[in-house]
Amino acid sequence: MSDRGLLSPAKALAVVLAAGALVIAGCGSAEPAAAPAGAAAAGLGTIAEGKLKVAIEPYMPYTDIKDGKMVGLDAEILQAAAAALGLKIETEMTDFKGMLNSVQSGRADVTIGGIGWSAQRAEKGLFTDPVYYSPAAMAVVGDKPYKTVDDLKGLRLGTVSGYVWEQSIKAVPGAQAKVYPDANGFFADLGAGRIDVGFIDPLLVTYQRQKQPDSKFQLAYLTPPTDAQIAKIPAYKDFRQIQVAFYLPKADTKLQQALDDQIDKLYQNGQLAAMVTKWGGDPNQFGKPDPYLATLRQGVDRPAGWKLPTIP
Repeated sequence: MSDRGLLSPAKALAVVLAAGALVIAGCGSAEPAAAPAGAAAAGLGTIAEGKLKVAIEPYMPYTDIKDGKMVGLDAEILQAAAAALGLKIETEMTDFKGMLNSVQSGRADVTIGGIGWSAQRAEKGLFTDPVYYSPAAMAVVGDKPYKTVDDLKGLRLGTVSGYVWEQSIKAVPGAQAKVYPDANGFFADLGAGRIDVGFIDPLLVTYQRQKQPDSKFQLAYLTPPTDAQIAKIPAYKDFRQIQVAFYLPKADTKLQQALDDQIDKLYQNGQLAAMVTKWGGDPNQFGKPDPYLATLRQGVDRPAGWKLPTIP
């Protein structure tokens, strides 16, 4: 998740290259067959009637192209929504900056791939309802029961340069914080036990474990810090959940609303939970919002009564 929410655009490719050779058994899936174009697809304001132009970058396990089809968690969510709307997906491969530019200039109908909501980005485009909530997660060496920010005190902590956790891990009392230039060094030190806990995109941890099943680290979820803890140490705010959504041009309100309807259905019918599980995540962590998110978008790009979608 890049400056999408977690990682700066300049660092996104480095993480992709580190994870690109990893394979989850059975992860490739054919794009769902779209419903016949007609009433559902008509009038949604897409660039081409009945088609959905999607800008992505290679960022597994969230987005990529395999055998001419999009793969990854975000890809599967969009494919399910597009199929229900009778839209045929056409993809454009670019980098993170190009993804945003394509949407903001109206050259793409939507861009996806771990894009974190922000009020600043909402000024230049439209966000759908969250497609999932990226939790604060850790790559923990061994079976140590680290669960809270207080458990991190005095440990050897690591992250990749550009991630929001750079300042967070440096703020942990007594911690030895190490920031790596790319994910290669990060995972190498994790695998060798040279750091105790690492912070990176959650699904990259499970993805890496598929390639190196004998590695010493495992994915663990961090209990979000309290408001009181954040008031005392503001850098702890980045140890909380991030809303991940699809991003559209400002004018595409009908498409945004149609996608919202489909996204909300995926929460309710169990499909989202199944997709998250398939890609190595815990549905309760990715499908249920932290309380602090409840009002974050109200009055910004959602009305006062808007409620975050959640799995049952």
